[in-house]
Amino acid sequence: MRPDWDLPAGVGALLTTRIGGGSSGAYAHFNLGDHVGDDPAAVAANRARLRRFLRADPLWLEQVHGADVVDAERCTGVPRADAAIARSPARACVVLTADCLPVLFCDDDARVVAAAHAGWRGLAAGVLENTVREMGVAPERVRAWIGPAIGPQAFEVGDEVRAAFVAADPLAASAFAARELPGKWLADLFALARLRLRRAGVMRVSGGGVCTVSAPERFYSYRRDGVTGRFASLVWLEKP
Repeated sequence: MRPDWDLPAGVGALLTTRIGGGSSGAYAHFNLGDHVGDDPAAVAANRARLRRFLRADPLWLEQVHGADVVDAERCTGVPRADAAIARSPARACVVLTADCLPVLFCDDDARVVAAAHAGWRGLAAGVLENTVREMGVAPERVRAWIGPAIGPQAFEVGDEVRAAFVAADPLAASAFAARELPGKWLADLFALARLRLRRAGVMRVSGGGVCTVSAPERFYSYRRDGVTGRFASLVWLEKP
């Protein structure tokens, strides 16, 4: 499906769901993660099906909940990183998620795109800010889209998570709601991402608000299911 994002001419984007693939059991049906225990042949077939909808090969990442950003056109193999940028149609940027935030980026002139995987650790470590910086364009010319992730009514965290964000930005306190049990909070990843992007100078942010946990028919959720697949968020350039 196409993200609800105002894209400039020359940029393409895609969000997959769990519908339409060949995986079974806990991974049913369109699992694209090759590291979650699914049948490798089923994952390969799902990825091949996805490739038919793309202009170029996607750069798959070994995501580690960090803040490193790689250049998709200079990479070989599967780089260990949580974000990628591309400045030509040679590669599509892609991240896999099942509760973490997928965030896609492009610039107004369709000269650079990026995709970032932002779990709370990567978000706190600055993966979004690093991605904006590596794009190499003025932040006010950057557009961002936040995809489906665990919602604010489902993401319970401890004091250490809240402290990590509030220490960097006191305004982040507004993204946490206290639970009855002391030391427990409900965290709003969408709000935290918007705060981080605003601090980085990115003011045009679309998406956000779609909860993976509450949509089992459409999205995988690690917090809900434990053993599960991964869906993809992709962005690419369609012209040199």
